Amino acid sequence: MSPNFWLTAAITCLVSLNLHAEPVTLIFAGDVMLDDGPGRLIGKGGDPLLPFAKILKEADYRIGNLECPIAESGTQQDHKIYNFRAKPRVLPVLQGRFDAMSLANNHSGDYGRDAFLDTIRHLDSAGIAHFGGGVNLAEAHKPLWIDRKGLKIAVLAYNEFKPRSFEAGANWPGIAWSEDDQVIADIRAAKAAGADLVIPFMHWGWERETTPSERQKTLARKMIDEGAALIVGSHPHVTQGVEIYKGKPIIYSLGNFVFDGFEDVPGGQRGWLLRLKLDKSGLLFWDTLAAQMDKDGTPHPVSGAFTPCGRGDGELISECQNP
Repeated sequence: MSPNFWLTAAITCLVSLNLHAEPVTLIFAGDVMLDDGPGRLIGKGGDPLLPFAKILKEADYRIGNLECPIAESGTQQDHKIYNFRAKPRVLPVLQGRFDAMSLANNHSGDYGRDAFLDTIRHLDSAGIAHFGGGVNLAEAHKPLWIDRKGLKIAVLAYNEFKPRSFEAGANWPGIAWSEDDQVIADIRAAKAAGADLVIPFMHWGWERETTPSERQKTLARKMIDEGAALIVGSHPHVTQGVEIYKGKPIIYSLGNFVFDGFEDVPGGQRGWLLRLKLDKSGLLFWDTLAAQMDKDGTPHPVSGAFTPCGRGDGELISECQNP
């Protein structure tokens, strides 16, 4: 038989294997704040992630938003109402539960650049990837690359809630700020670099508002128009619902995941854990699991709760029952 026959057969086989490749399971958590109540619990030998440890372990890759620096250095920024800083002793709690943490939020710079750089060093030493922030502007805008089971995913992270003074510069450390043109350029660059799927992880919206703003809606749709596979959000400290746009889900806010307080905020102690099933064709299935925080900020799975979920064909199954 001709060499072309064998080449064609090999290509057909590879395509067939790819089409039947095992999907990648990805988890996104909302705000993870390890100071105050959660930090005190860890200091006493407790573990605020223990109730979700089994669920987290089942995923191929786990991502959260780190809503505090992890450091013993730095100076509290006096223009903030709330300043957080977790001690390095919290790192073993994150290890094995989260593979990567976003730094693109309004608390990463609470204790200045020295504490921010120490946070990066601590995460590096713990083997936890970080994105949405870096030693300079270029590093802050680099995607988190996830390469699993033949699937290459780029996750980008941005903050657009004050203070903007935490933004990285050409020669100084900080976070990635959400500017429409830059976000779009980053999505295009990730796709050009070989990303099968691009997922923006946004820190946006107004605190305590259960409805997304027009700003969130406009930017989310623009990102999907540019090729994002889906949009994930956090920051408002409450969940904000889901929209399907062009067959792709926009999960506007996952709410809190590890966070104490918010007893006076309706929904402030209830967040969602987002689970995704993906392959090269895109999103196959997604669901959300309810997390109820106790007085220490520890999230607990809520059995029997109904939360949003959907299929990759763009169908929103309004509510699925949590196991």
